[in-house]
Formats: sequence, C-alpha cells, structure tokens
Amino acid sequence: MKVLITGTEGYLGCLLVPQLIAQGHEIVGVDTGYYKSGWLYNGVAMSAYTLNKDIRDVSVEDLAGCDAVVHMAELSNDPLGALIEDVTYEVNHLGSVRLARLAKQAGVGRFIFMSSCSVYGLADGEVDETSPVNPQTAYAICKTRVEHEVTEMADDTFSPTFLRNATAFGASPRMRFDIVLNNLSGLAWTTNEIAMTSDGTPWRPLVHGLDIAKAIGCALTAPLAAVHAQIFNIGSNEQNYQVKEISETVAGVFTGCHISFGAQGGDNRSYRVNFDKAASGLPGFSCDWNAERGARQLRQVFAQVALDTEMFTGRGHTRLKQLEYLLRTHQLDDKLYWVSR
Repeated sequence: MKVLITGTEGYLGCLLVPQLIAQGHEIVGVDTGYYKSGWLYNGVAMSAYTLNKDIRDVSVEDLAGCDAVVHMAELSNDPLGALIEDVTYEVNHLGSVRLARLAKQAGVGRFIFMSSCSVYGLADGEVDETSPVNPQTAYAICKTRVEHEVTEMADDTFSPTFLRNATAFGASPRMRFDIVLNNLSGLAWTTNEIAMTSDGTPWRPLVHGLDIAKAIGCALTAPLAAVHAQIFNIGSNEQNYQVKEISETVAGVFTGCHISFGAQGGDNRSYRVNFDKAASGLPGFSCDWNAERGARQLRQVFAQVALDTEMFTGRGHTRLKQLEYLLRTHQLDDKLYWVSR
C-alpha cells in the first residue's frame, strides 16, 4: 500500500514510519520542518522520502497514486492553540478538511485522522465513542469539527477513520517534553523532584507512541467495513490514571524522587475513557505498553544521552518554545509560513 503521512518528522511520525515500512508499505512523507532541532537520540532504523511542505500547500498532485493518507501534522497542543488561536483553526480545522477533500479528489481510498480523547474535555463518569463531546480548547474544538466534516465526505470510494488517541507518552528520537508523563519523567531525572502545580485529581488516559503507531497500522489493513467512517478511542482501559497516579508511577521508577502537590488548577479537563471498541473492533490492536514500562524506557534513554536541564527545558523538545523562537527570529510569519530568504 502506498501511504502518504503528514508529520513524518514529528514525535509520533518518526515512530510510525519505520513500523509501516517494515510491514511492507511504501511511504511518502509531508512535514514543514518546524521541529528539526528536536532530535534527542539516534533511534530510527528507517525513514521515508519526505516533502518539505506545509499541509496548507499540499496539492492533489502530491496525493496522486496514494492508497491511503495518515494525517498527523497539526499544531499540537493547547498552550500553542491559545497563543495563536486563529492559525490553529486555519491549520488544524480548515487545513485538515482541505487535505481530506484533496485526498478524495485524488482517488485516495482511506483517510486516517489523528483525533484526540481531549474532545471529551470535562466529563462525568466514563465516556466512549457514543458520548457527547465537550471540547475545552481550540485544539480539541478543531478535532471535533474535522471529525464531523470529514465524516460527511464518506462514500463508497472514500473511507475515513478517526483515531481518538489518549495522551501520548514514551521515548521518541524527535522527543517531546510538553506532555504529562514525559514531562514528569524529565523533572524527576533533572531535579529529583516532581512539583505538581495542581492537586493531581483529574483523570487522563495514556497511550504509548508505539501503540498509536500499531493502531494506525491496524486501521490501514482492516477490512473497510470495520473502519469505514468509524471513531476509535486508542488506548486501554487499564491506562486511565489520575495525574497523581502518573506522578507516583514516575517517582517509583526514578527512585528517591520527591513529589509535592498544589491546589486545584485552572485546567479542569478530566475524563476517563472506555477503549472496548478498539480492542474488539480494530483487528489486531491491543496495547503493549503501560505507564511504568514507559517511564523505565525514558529513564534508560535519559541515562544514555546524559539528559541535563538545558536539554530538558530547551526549545527543541517543547512545541510552544520552538514556535515562539521561530516567530521571534522572523523565520516564520504570523501565519506560521516560512519566510523566504
């Protein structure tokens, strides 16, 4: 299968590509290159030919001959969405819908969209794919809009699938330290302390980046009837954690680490997610990782690269800091397009 993947040079993309190549797929990548400086370690056995291109500039010609598109490349967290909300909507909502339309025009049969469990926002009790969404941020609002509008495109020739991923964690050569388990692990390693700014009571589901890659591989090869216009929560029921449980798990791996908690924070998102549909309806999918194993993996990587405070807190591994740098140095314009030199 020939697959075009957006975001091949990102945190998840560089984990996904080697898996799909090993499974025999032909991969073409698209990535605008915002995060090229965020390389933590040499851990990629295979990479793909990648177009250095903004998803807003992808053409129908770029998609010609592809059997599937996996769309991962978006502005990828809530603080970034708050900083440049108008561009977040332009890229994550309008850019994603435009890409789906072009894919359908080009005759691409499958379109797999990386959605997020953050669409549930603030939820009472357990939620599943049939539950009402309650997005609290621009990032999550865009996910719900894309799901709705791309579902309307589905027909006998165009089959979209939406993977609502839990919060990702785990080591990646293109590392991110602005997601919860990775951040807490970095704090534990560099400071020997996890100082929580909240009381740690909100619920978050977690999923390892390699398990997300596994889910994508399963969605690409599943019978169309199983995944056509379907939403799947990606994670496992065992990996619904309160944030304080995540910090305690990390502290158990990074021995001697001290934990402290703050007051109830301003981020009121809390959701426990049911993952039964993916376990039963996405052929071949199950999670291989949990939080403790992921923290142990990170500890091993930190030791190998001698992670220090400068590496941990630097712009290379934090999406907001990197884009603020590119804007401040006028390498990007206010719409996040590269400035020609």
